[in-house]
Amino acid sequence: MKKIILGVAAVALTSIGLYSFTTPVKTEKVTKVAVGNPVKGKEVYSKTCIACHQANGQGVPNAFPPLAKSDYLNKDVNRAIRTVINGLSGPVTVNGKNFNAMMTPQALSDEQIADVLTYVYSSWGNNGTKVTPAMVKAQRGKK
Repeated sequence: MKKIILGVAAVALTSIGLYSFTTPVKTEKVTKVAVGNPVKGKEVYSKTCIACHQANGQGVPNAFPPLAKSDYLNKDVNRAIRTVINGLSGPVTVNGKNFNAMMTPQALSDEQIADVLTYVYSSWGNNGTKVTPAMVKAQRGKK
């Protein structure tokens, strides 16, 4: 009797195992979206942005606005992208303080801009926005 039960159990387990190998598995296509790389972004920041906005994102008082906890930056990612692409001149208010300096347009690729802005948004108390090269591309040519 013991042999019969063990035999039936072995057949059942084998059948289940074979069934799981022969049953098709439903798969869904996953689309990968490129997102800015904050590690690469830190490198871009160190070469391009650090002189004015400083290592800690605090900027230079009365000269260059802070990027840390920046209400201006966190309010509108597309404006931030266009600022990097086109530069900025004229008065701007950031965190309740007025600045009137000039930021030159940055000669960076879409990927570099996505990287550096993703780094900035993930640093210093900002809102963590992830910027993609596609988002940057969409802002090129806009003022």
